[in-house]
Amino acid sequence: MNDIDEVVRRAAAAGATWRATPAAERAAVLEGVAEALLKHLDELWPVADAETHLGEVRLRGEVARTAAQFRLFAEVLRDGAYAEAVIDHPDPGATPPRPDVRRMNQPVGVVAVFAASNFPFAFSVAGGDTASALAAGCPVVVKAHEGHPQTSDLTAAVVRRALPDPDLLGLVHGFEAGAPLVRHPLVTAVGFTGSLAGGTAIQALIGGRPDPIPFYGELGSVNPVVVLPSADPAAVAAGFAASLTLGVGQFCTNPGLVFVPQGEGETEGEFERAIGEAVAATTGGRMLTAKIRDGYLRAVERLPGAGLAVLARGGAGDAPDAVTPQVFATGLDAFAGGLPELAEECFGPAAIVVRYRDSSDLPDVLRRLPGSLTASVHAGGPGDARDITAVLERIAGRLIWNGWPTGVAVCWAMHHGGPWPATTSPAHTSVGAASISRWLTPVAYQDWPAELLPLELRDDNPLGVPQRVDGRLRA
Repeated sequence: MNDIDEVVRRAAAAGATWRATPAAERAAVLEGVAEALLKHLDELWPVADAETHLGEVRLRGEVARTAAQFRLFAEVLRDGAYAEAVIDHPDPGATPPRPDVRRMNQPVGVVAVFAASNFPFAFSVAGGDTASALAAGCPVVVKAHEGHPQTSDLTAAVVRRALPDPDLLGLVHGFEAGAPLVRHPLVTAVGFTGSLAGGTAIQALIGGRPDPIPFYGELGSVNPVVVLPSADPAAVAAGFAASLTLGVGQFCTNPGLVFVPQGEGETEGEFERAIGEAVAATTGGRMLTAKIRDGYLRAVERLPGAGLAVLARGGAGDAPDAVTPQVFATGLDAFAGGLPELAEECFGPAAIVVRYRDSSDLPDVLRRLPGSLTASVHAGGPGDARDITAVLERIAGRLIWNGWPTGVAVCWAMHHGGPWPATTSPAHTSVGAASISRWLTPVAYQDWPAELLPLELRDDNPLGVPQRVDGRLRA
């Protein structure tokens, strides 16, 4: 506890200067972090590969993505709209009379980040939570994932050398470090990517604080896919098999449920046969940790007992502890009767194919699904997807047309969130430019002296940020 206390307090002290650093200077620092990550790429990826088995190509790409996240937030800072600067000049004739009121976003304080298992760079020590929090002007303390401790240490060292104060990025290790970090009185918000059980435990810890704080958790998602009769069976099968097995299925956007038209008399149809053949041709591999592998094996072992038939199994691969991709099948009525258990996430390369008679039968069942990060529709045209779209908009944060959910673009428009249990806060995203808003809180200044106002709220707008003045947006 004493070590965690020291790390948090040092971060808070460093944060006092960082929050007062002009946005343009913070942007330059973030670009320096991106350059440092790429400069040390050849040191970073081998350490991560030894701990995660993800391979050179995947890990090189992930470091590049991580650097891109820092560069994106440098753009966000220079754009200035993240501050949401609003100015209402005084109006004594209003009812009631209006004083001079100005509002903008300010850093929330020390942010605790729980690193994810499946992305040792992009959702870990230097991941999106860290990049967005630093951009917001917040110091960060990361709880490293036990699946890649050496990668965490090396990444932290690289990032710290690029920061004006190394204490802006704290790092703690060990399962036992989680609770005291969340409870620390100087921690003002928590970001988490992991299991439903882990996220629920953190939420309980926050609820037990004398001052409950915001918790932005990504917990679990089945990412339903609806295949309509007008879709191309071969294209659907090939795309599904590739998405299901990408990274040995260890993605939060893994497609876990696929609804397909059935054949004559409730039999296997063309889509189901094509999916079975495509999955049978796949190969699995080693999972990130023994704990994750054991969880996957327990999950797939329970599905036949729930009345599901094995549709196809792929190959395990050469490693002695590699896992096998598996797909199970059932009818829509049986699936609906097995809810909510049949809609629980199985983290790994496994999914359920659900046969339906008519697409008009789908909305009632889709409404009963838990919240997801994504939902996908495959169809030959938009005409027969309108009713289904209206349902999917309520249960998922990102809708995908004739595509697959694995792969999350780092951009301004991205929303990586969704209703519970996908996330704890569906209005917020953990990927993309808008993720900075999690670590900001609005402050209003009423009749404040002009010389004490933040530059973003001054009438002469010396930084040139977008301002809403007396109700009108000025770019």
